Amino acid sequence: MLCRVAMTSATRAPGLSLVGGASLVFKLLFYAPPKILFILLRCYTLATLRGISLKHWETCAYFRFALLHLSPSQIQFLAPSTRKTYTSWLTSRQSRAARLTRKDPNDKEASFLASRLKIDTEALPDGESSLLWIGDRHKATKFVYFFHGGGYVAPGRTGHMEWCTHAYLLASPAAGGRGAGTAGSEEVAVAMLQYTLAPGAKYPTQLRQAADGLAHLFASGRVRPGNLVIGGDSAGGNLTAQLLSHLLKPHPAAREVVLQEPLAGAFLVSPWLSTSIEWASMKRNSSIDMISTKAMRAIKVDVLEGVDAYVVEAREKKGWVTPMNLEDVEGWFKGLDRVTRQVYVTAGEQEIMLDQGVAFADAVRRGNPGVEVRLDVTKEEAHDWILIEGEKALDGDATQRMRAWFRNVVWP
Repeated sequence: MLCRVAMTSATRAPGLSLVGGASLVFKLLFYAPPKILFILLRCYTLATLRGISLKHWETCAYFRFALLHLSPSQIQFLAPSTRKTYTSWLTSRQSRAARLTRKDPNDKEASFLASRLKIDTEALPDGESSLLWIGDRHKATKFVYFFHGGGYVAPGRTGHMEWCTHAYLLASPAAGGRGAGTAGSEEVAVAMLQYTLAPGAKYPTQLRQAADGLAHLFASGRVRPGNLVIGGDSAGGNLTAQLLSHLLKPHPAAREVVLQEPLAGAFLVSPWLSTSIEWASMKRNSSIDMISTKAMRAIKVDVLEGVDAYVVEAREKKGWVTPMNLEDVEGWFKGLDRVTRQVYVTAGEQEIMLDQGVAFADAVRRGNPGVEVRLDVTKEEAHDWILIEGEKALDGDATQRMRAWFRNVVWP
């Protein structure tokens, strides 16, 4: 989740006012240490009482502090842009793989990554967004179109990039490692969308950019719906739902994309799909999750406040951005079998957005018997656990479940 840049340019961090800068210094030096410690102790206490593992709660506490107590401008000032993070991460990751290959020429995974991880970006038509490639798009036969989370105010993190590497790139038969499943020469490439951040760019900017990116992928000639999986985490899960809705019912503000066949699949990790804070899981998990109900209110303001199009959508009972606000979610997604063959939804039992993710999966399943819907709810996890595994460069349980699902989708 957490930080990065709101973009008037793709790589320039916004400045802070004198007051904003002073506030940030105070928060980091004096407020953050005791507050993060308090959050961590509360998480440990609740986790112990609920009989779940204490693993990863320190990272959860750090994210919770940032999302709750730092403003979007402070978050975006502190962290590098998605593009800068991508460049530095990829350079470091490729160098590490090359070192491992020199040390052990028989290390197939390291050799594969050393040869496939190269900086490769493509600008999209608006000049603000771009595709950041992980893997070799010229050799790949299967593709992932990835939307990072962060409440639409925070850029992509190295955790997202490690996740994409472990769950998708190393699922390639050509990688030849523990994640590859079967032998072969086919491989995967991931296109991560670097989109413009809120509150500088509100809804439906990100949907417009996602649709532009999808059209660009199809125009390349190598990518077609049947060899493409789309998805993301948290706000990226929301953007996935937006794009699925747009492919089913074109949004007037975004480029129409006509599919010649359904997508291979779509995944939504801990998706944000409703502005309501009345879900039972909101009340039950607001004190333990990395996202609180207060942070949820702030996300609504950052992304949707003052957006006339959203007001009209809500009045007309349309659900591009907040489908779980609708009374007839099943009806809204009716016909999704024309858009995607499979849908994978994951949620942690300890997260506030659990109920809306479960309700979304149930509605899609009821309305679309032809779509294979898988829902994973894991007791040990809170919001976006797969990202935390990525932050620690772990091939953990959430990552392994994602990789297994992905392999089954693209190599059934």
